[in-house]
Amino acid sequence: MRRHLVPLVVFIITLLFARQLYPYVSGADPSVVDGFVVTEVSSGLGGPTCLVWQDEHTLLICDRDVGQILALNISTDERSTVLSGLDRPHGLALSASLAFVSEAGILSRYTVSDDGMLTERTVLVEGVPTKNHQSNAVEMLPNGTLLWHSGSTCNVCDEADERNAALLWVNATTGEHGVLASGVRNSFDGVWVGGHGYFFTDNGRDWEGDHPPEELNFLKEGGAYGWPDDDPEHPVPAGTEAPIGTWTPHTSMNGLDVRPPHSALPGLEPSEGFTLYASVYGSWNTVLPQGHEILRIDVRPSDDGSYTSDISRFAWDAGTPLPLVFHSDGTLYYATFGNGGSLYAITPIQ
Repeated sequence: MRRHLVPLVVFIITLLFARQLYPYVSGADPSVVDGFVVTEVSSGLGGPTCLVWQDEHTLLICDRDVGQILALNISTDERSTVLSGLDRPHGLALSASLAFVSEAGILSRYTVSDDGMLTERTVLVEGVPTKNHQSNAVEMLPNGTLLWHSGSTCNVCDEADERNAALLWVNATTGEHGVLASGVRNSFDGVWVGGHGYFFTDNGRDWEGDHPPEELNFLKEGGAYGWPDDDPEHPVPAGTEAPIGTWTPHTSMNGLDVRPPHSALPGLEPSEGFTLYASVYGSWNTVLPQGHEILRIDVRPSDDGSYTSDISRFAWDAGTPLPLVFHSDGTLYYATFGNGGSLYAITPIQ
């Protein structure tokens, strides 16, 4: 009996191993809804975790693999390193001549020199624990305050440091900081939508079957977003904020940006609401491959100040998409993490 079990065990292990490799080696071309095309713009970008426009031709890219920030000319594919020696960079925000860089447990401010290099480092926050997850995106709010995404140290636990599993506010000058929202297990990215507020993705606990779905949330100052008390019997614990949209459990909804109204990509008219686009990296916590897609999220405000959303798949077989960003001309760019790191653009078919 034991002899017959060995081939079965080997087969299952092989299947699981192949499952892990699939998004990186499948070789499938990205697909998108009718009327649009996905084009590879650049490759060999390492482990891209952020995309930020320095100007209309230059895209700054966080490379987690090497620990650097690259400047890529999207027209010529010329690239240069503007900052190196980083510990797993995951976020970048620009404001005038300043840059704010999120690393593993550290947030720093830099001066942007005339040649585009990031110099004169000032550490604003440090010592935030990093284990299962780390600090991710950093964004600047309209009032000049920084908003920093800080992941949990575990799958499910009570955090020793309240700065984990939270969105943090940070004074961009002094580094003074605190918790803006709690119970946010692993939020990779968020975006400010004018006239509405801040929206962010969050990825829930693993190993509990179809619980919980990945979330799109609307930020309420001081709000709690459920984790680690959001068990299957209490998906939205009493006193916490419910998501405004959900997606396939354990698929890792990450990068997020708001569609410009003039973009050729489909979306709501401003009179109806607005449209977000999000990347879904894909799951390691399922037997069959899921995710590896770009989502369209139509968000509608209600009279009571709440929001509802309709989420649909816009592109698929997209490898392992992580950061994404709209260009000022309305083109959507996204980068895949792993397999060398590539940048793609989604445009209408001409």
